[in-house]
Amino acid sequence: MTTLIWGALPYIAFVLLVAGTVWRFRYDKFGWTTRSSQIYESKLLNIASPVFHYGILFVLAGHLIGLFVPMSWTDAVHVSEHSYHLLSLIGGTLAGVLAVAGILMLIYRRRTKAPVFLATTRNDKLMYVVLLASIVLGMVAKLSHSSGDGYNYRETIGPWARSLFTLSPDVWRMEGVPLLYQIHAVVGMSLIALVPFTRLVHMFSAPLQYLFRPYVVYRSRDPRRLTARPERRGWERTGS
Repeated sequence: MTTLIWGALPYIAFVLLVAGTVWRFRYDKFGWTTRSSQIYESKLLNIASPVFHYGILFVLAGHLIGLFVPMSWTDAVHVSEHSYHLLSLIGGTLAGVLAVAGILMLIYRRRTKAPVFLATTRNDKLMYVVLLASIVLGMVAKLSHSSGDGYNYRETIGPWARSLFTLSPDVWRMEGVPLLYQIHAVVGMSLIALVPFTRLVHMFSAPLQYLFRPYVVYRSRDPRRLTARPERRGWERTGS
């Protein structure tokens, strides 16, 4: 079971992510969208959407740093384990609260606005459940081991995650990991596998090119052409 969960499941999730994304792009281009419901309601969406997106970006950044920055690197710059733990605890909790608040507002909007609710699919409901469960489980796991220096996942989960890229995962590192962290990891991998089949696939179409495109130069028109033409009495010649 250990080999199946920590040795096979990550690759299954990755294959589903890649294959599902390619399939979606080739055969469901018109469905490659967030299916925006802004036309039905925009006031609450303008608040909930930025809150969720900023929160989830901070959550992803925290996971990337926690899993793929080795402990030796932070030791080299003289960041103690206690300092790292406090930064991870406070920063991760704030990011998680922000993301959860955004998700709850989005769910509230879908439940209370009839047109938005009618546009909600089963995939949307499943996505909200798995996404919310993943974030909440991560927060609970972190807060339940918050005393002292907390649980040092950089000696177990981090090396295991990095070993996946060598195609020889160190599954033994996950044997002593607290149960909440293990459940969080499994739900996270399920979310990764689910991405291509939900509206979350739109993350691969983020308009990053706008960050590097050249400036658009706007030139004002001749103000004389923008003024109203003086009135003329009588008839005007055709074609004038």
